[in-house]
Amino acid sequence: MKILKGGYHGRLLRINLSTNSYQTEEIPEKLLIDYIGGRGLASKILFDEIEGKIDALGFENKLIFATGPLTGINAPTTSRFSIVSKSPLSGTINACSAGGHFGLDLKSTGFDVLVIEGISEKPSYIYITDSEIEIRDASEVWGLNTHKTTDILLSKTNKNAGVACIGPSGENKLLVAGIMNEKNHAAGRGGLGAVMGSKNLKAVVVNGNIDTPFVNNEIIKTAKKKWRTFIGEAPLTKDTLKEYGTPALVKVINRYGALPTRNFQEAYFVDSESISAEPFKELYFDKRKPCAGCPIGCARLSKTSERAGKGPEFETIWAFGALCGVDDLEEIINANYNCNEYGIDTISTGNSIACAMELSEKRYFSEETYNEIRKVLGRDLKFGDSEAIVKLSELIGKAEGFGKELGMGSAFLAEKYGHPEIAMHVKGLELPAYDPRGFHGMSIALATNNRGGCHLRSYLISTEALATPFAINRFQSKGKSGINKLFQDLTATIDSMIACLFTTFALTPDLYAQLLSAVTGIEMDGNALLKTGERIWTIEKLFNLREGKSRADDTLPKRLLDKALQQGLSKGYKIEFEPLLDEYYKVRGWDQEGVPGLEKLSELGLLEEGKF
Repeated sequence: MKILKGGYHGRLLRINLSTNSYQTEEIPEKLLIDYIGGRGLASKILFDEIEGKIDALGFENKLIFATGPLTGINAPTTSRFSIVSKSPLSGTINACSAGGHFGLDLKSTGFDVLVIEGISEKPSYIYITDSEIEIRDASEVWGLNTHKTTDILLSKTNKNAGVACIGPSGENKLLVAGIMNEKNHAAGRGGLGAVMGSKNLKAVVVNGNIDTPFVNNEIIKTAKKKWRTFIGEAPLTKDTLKEYGTPALVKVINRYGALPTRNFQEAYFVDSESISAEPFKELYFDKRKPCAGCPIGCARLSKTSERAGKGPEFETIWAFGALCGVDDLEEIINANYNCNEYGIDTISTGNSIACAMELSEKRYFSEETYNEIRKVLGRDLKFGDSEAIVKLSELIGKAEGFGKELGMGSAFLAEKYGHPEIAMHVKGLELPAYDPRGFHGMSIALATNNRGGCHLRSYLISTEALATPFAINRFQSKGKSGINKLFQDLTATIDSMIACLFTTFALTPDLYAQLLSAVTGIEMDGNALLKTGERIWTIEKLFNLREGKSRADDTLPKRLLDKALQQGLSKGYKIEFEPLLDEYYKVRGWDQEGVPGLEKLSELGLLEEGKF
């Protein structure tokens, strides 16, 4: 009996690169109801289809592209898509979401999900339309950066197609490699570009003309109108993000004394004014470049004296700026251009360079490594070297020389030189631009994140720093675990519908549920939506448990737990972390080792998945 009314084609495309073959499959309606689409659906598919502890860069791993039920209905910010795989950087399940128009292009081919399996014998790319599916030779573009690759593939296929591709770092399986679509949109975190490179897959090109099936009735029109109204009235989405984009956060986070500086040795950057939103807007801003159908328009095109491109975002300015002790905004922007053009994650790249700077200053490198760095820079590597962030990001992007070591991530680098404590990561994934000693809610959010050190699963900064949707004391611990769970579950559903996380600055769980219900026909309110999010979060947790992850992995770098900050408005504060973690597990209905109990698994319909 058909339950769903719209939002899905109900079709999955499975491509096997080893056999140069493909097949189409119907997606069971129960999977769509239980996991929505996007991140949730792809995570469930990955959980079901691969064994535990496989090599993330081996034959058995899969790369899954997925759209959501809101893709193609012309609702605000719903042009995004998800890519899910086992991360070679963290060893966890990893889901990335990216903007642009690739998600719309994939959905218009008549498929909700693309599953890529096996390894191609030679460099290849996939071309999918609503009438043809081909695996083509990519020899001509192998070795090229993502911008050149995109231009060539558009000329060979359709100028209006969506292109998701990797650069040389992905081809060489460096663990900070991401996947770029429309040149400058990144599925950057966790090394998914390396997974794509391990399959000898250079790109996926999609283009079609099949509309998303949904009943465009008054209920849907009303729900979409509510989204636009609330997004248009909320201060952050109405004014701040439109005016300055995400770089507006530089001064905000620094003012709190929680902007990680010099590889998290400090958390207040004295030169933050030089890298803030105002000089960026005055000196380098070109124009806004919204994703398809986005009324917020946070993305920016920019120009330096030598180059032009997209960005940088706040996290990128921080990673190449304060984290590396660099106050030269033009060189930060140029390093960002390198990351976009070569397809590498700006957060992990900046972290790896900052880690190398600390290793270098503390004389932990071998003389051979110092000599190699001197050949590139003409000097030893130190914090504040603006030329270094540009040259080293290019080396990583090209997978050349010392760039190969940096491109394996900070955990690999610090371990190699005998000082793993210098790498600032959770589960292998480098931390973002918020020192948890200044935001105690973010400490539990970052530590328990299923994909590692990422802020995009539970952004408690919105409450602890931005007073949205409410304000809460940033040094308070009580109640933070419950708020963290709420944010984690809600984010899981938003990534599965799929919409932009910036909508959380304006929308409530009930508003998300209203539009999802109107499109799919499944009646739910905000509470039911959050329960679905909890199911998605738990299937990801079960994946990680199967990989051998444990309570010991739900933690922060020792530096952040043992040492209080010595300056700024967060001076003297330390995190009482273990009680926070105990409370979080209790709130989730898990035991003290972080394992979901039978009662919780039964409640979520996951009893079978809990048997390893």
